Amino acid sequence: MYVGIDVSKEYLDVALRPSGEKLRVGNDDAGIAELVARMSAEKPTLIVLEATGGLQTSVVAAMALVPLPVAVVNPRQVRDFAKASGRLAKTDALDAAVLAHFGEAMKPEPRPLLDEQTAELEAMVTRRRQIVEMITAESNRLLACRSKALRPSIKSHINWLKRQLKDVNHDLDDAVKRSPIWREKEQLLRSVPGVGRVLATTLLAELPELGQLGRKQVSALVGVAPLNHDSGKHRGVRRVWGGRAQVRRTLYMAALVASRCNPVISAFYQRLVAAGKAKKLALVACMRKLLTILNAMLHDSTPWRPALDA
Repeated sequence: MYVGIDVSKEYLDVALRPSGEKLRVGNDDAGIAELVARMSAEKPTLIVLEATGGLQTSVVAAMALVPLPVAVVNPRQVRDFAKASGRLAKTDALDAAVLAHFGEAMKPEPRPLLDEQTAELEAMVTRRRQIVEMITAESNRLLACRSKALRPSIKSHINWLKRQLKDVNHDLDDAVKRSPIWREKEQLLRSVPGVGRVLATTLLAELPELGQLGRKQVSALVGVAPLNHDSGKHRGVRRVWGGRAQVRRTLYMAALVASRCNPVISAFYQRLVAAGKAKKLALVACMRKLLTILNAMLHDSTPWRPALDA
């Protein structure tokens, strides 16, 4: 049995496959408890949900504690699967059925639930990113504002956001220092020139698989692995696509810094540019190389060694 659950703010629409049975429960404690009890009795092969900006967290946590096999998948992949299956209509009940079909056909791998500390760190990293984005937006508004009456208000809000950012940075530092495992990993990561606090905490929170996968797997997970685009005799340009966008954005800035201050990454970058590679392409290759180095360091629990990495 494969189960698809479409999550909305108020309801959980459930579809069972191959029986075709459908049901709806409330997205609250009582509804989740009822659904967990039903799934525990049914013992499904796999339960599939979409990542819906946090609305799915409660039901995923409740099922993972039983434990039940739960996979949280990318909504874009499910929508593409629905279109490929000829299902263009979209309702909550239909989405649940598509999720069940997706689970049966694609069999996504169930991921273990993040522990409480990692989930808390991820929430703080996300909040830090949101504050930085708000500071950028308000700074742009200040530049465009021509009203002398409104400029003090915008400046006041920017100053308040900067104080909030300082507090979140302090909380992130405390969270890492309280955990011996995180503290050791952060020290290993930050031993690499170009890797600062932001990238280290982002990797700890949003890429817990780092150090546990092969270099090709972790590159694909982040979205820095080159993908082919060939057809017949045509050989298209390799492109990176998909993966964890927030990790990739942070890794980009770290690679940009490392291409200037890290002797290994800098030499690698200069060699690619000298060979005629576009600078943007060379920088993406540096992202992949930096990620590979960090993955190997955490896997072996060894600090950065320039000679070996070169």
